Amino acid sequence: MLDWIKNIKKEYPEFWKNYLSKFDKKSNRFVVLCTETTGLNPEKDVILSIGSFSVINNSILIGDSFEAYFAQYKFFHDNGISNEFTVESKMKKLGESEGIQAFIEFIGNSVLVGHHIDFDVEMINAALERLGCGRLKNEALDIDIMHRKLLDINNKQFSLEELSEIYKIPKSDRNSSSEDAYKIALLFLKLKSRLGLN
Repeated sequence: MLDWIKNIKKEYPEFWKNYLSKFDKKSNRFVVLCTETTGLNPEKDVILSIGSFSVINNSILIGDSFEAYFAQYKFFHDNGISNEFTVESKMKKLGESEGIQAFIEFIGNSVLVGHHIDFDVEMINAALERLGCGRLKNEALDIDIMHRKLLDINNKQFSLEELSEIYKIPKSDRNSSSEDAYKIALLFLKLKSRLGLN
């Protein structure tokens, strides 16, 4: 309960101090993100990849994007799981600490957007905790909640596939965090418009 007392004199890493200093003013930038993880438990599982795009003035900025694959060799080793895909993959891989640091620098004080965004935020917070940092301060929007608000229903959750079908977002053969983040960005723009949000 008194964890905050321990953190009063805590010396945070430089990148985290820079991040915290950005919340003096409100951002007009949204960062749509999707994580791929080893499972659904933030205490035991880890992030394998993050894909994200910026949205400013109702436009998805492809040039302002972030994609990272995390080399989680220790997790795979400790859990006896094959990491053949990670080893053989040609994609650029970062260690968790440098990947999370780069992602925090990318998001700044933007409003985060995702599908079941609370889970993504918890996974990122767990990684930040391992780096001796605090929790994310960004506001967050969830496209599933936006959709349910539009329909005025609370008793059902919608998968990304269901939302994509409802809003006629084209299917993709490739399945990656960046691909899903792009779909979420398209859904976000449609929902934002229908809900009359600026």
